[in-house]
Amino acid sequence: MKYYLISGEASGDIHGSKLMEDIKIYDNKADFRYWGGDQMKSQGGKLVKHFKNHSFMGFWEVLKNILSIIKNLKFCKKDIKLFNPDLIIYIDYPGFNLKIAKWAKKNNFKNIFYISPQIWAWKENRIKSIKRDIDKMFVILPFEKEYYKNIHNYEVTYTGNPLVKIINDELKLKSSKFLLKHDINNKNKIIALLPGSRKQEISMMLPTLIKVSRKFLKYKFLIAGAPGISENFYKKIIGDHNIKIIFNETYEILKISQAAIVTSGTATLETALFNIPQIVCYKSSLISYLIAKKIIKLKYISLVNLIMNKKIVNEIIQNKFTTEIIANELKSILNGKTRKKQLYNYSKLKKKLSDYEDIESIGKKIVSFLK
Repeated sequence: MKYYLISGEASGDIHGSKLMEDIKIYDNKADFRYWGGDQMKSQGGKLVKHFKNHSFMGFWEVLKNILSIIKNLKFCKKDIKLFNPDLIIYIDYPGFNLKIAKWAKKNNFKNIFYISPQIWAWKENRIKSIKRDIDKMFVILPFEKEYYKNIHNYEVTYTGNPLVKIINDELKLKSSKFLLKHDINNKNKIIALLPGSRKQEISMMLPTLIKVSRKFLKYKFLIAGAPGISENFYKKIIGDHNIKIIFNETYEILKISQAAIVTSGTATLETALFNIPQIVCYKSSLISYLIAKKIIKLKYISLVNLIMNKKIVNEIIQNKFTTEIIANELKSILNGKTRKKQLYNYSKLKKKLSDYEDIESIGKKIVSFLK
């Protein structure tokens, strides 16, 4: 059968690749065409557009690029018609995906949404288009199933969180080759920097994180390079500071780290599943921040805190995103009670997510849905 998948960022690329891999188990003639990245490309099929060329984050940033977004929407609709898939699978990226889903429904295509739009955080009125245009919704956060059922009387399927299995498998692998490859002594005390997957995030976050690293001379800082971002882009920000950028090996970096400073997003959950104490940071343009503050109704921004519904990791946002505040918080998670408390809460988080590990494969569910 023919599958058209649309993801718009690095995390969607990871989830999309695992989804494609799973579908192939139950449909050995699966034909994929997709918007994604290198991870999805590794599964075969045809990559139409790389997310690095069409991913915009923040209210102001979206507004500035509105003509590009309109152009991409038109192109996507035309491309779907030409491919004529049996199923369209939308992976997160709701601003773009729900617009395509509305058009696709009117044109008699079948729509599945994988990884729910975060309507529990903002834009709750999206439930109207979800109910109207989406034939089946799969969610990966434990609280989402009850949220949809109790608040909106809408049945969704919880698939378990795929990161649990991915990272459990990764933890079984040794890192000796990685250490040799990058000339890292396993006695080094490593701190991971995950400054985001988009240029605008990295530009906002990394200069301050570089200043933080200068206060911890006994530690070696490693930057997890984002896919699709050039090394030169990082080097212009880093300047002459001796700090290594490593691409396509974020999990290897986390496995050997003492702590991590992480931009809010999927990476916060990944870091927790690797059992690495972390600080969650975020800074956007002032206009985007002020708009977000008005309309987003969450107590937390990190998935770790959201899933547990309490503060497990500290979140340093916008005006508090300063060298001194981050440095003080980093000291507290490198030693002492804060570190122990985070690790204890991580064990409870893993248990909460792992309770669903035996749920039937999502690939099997999707192929059965089509049949």
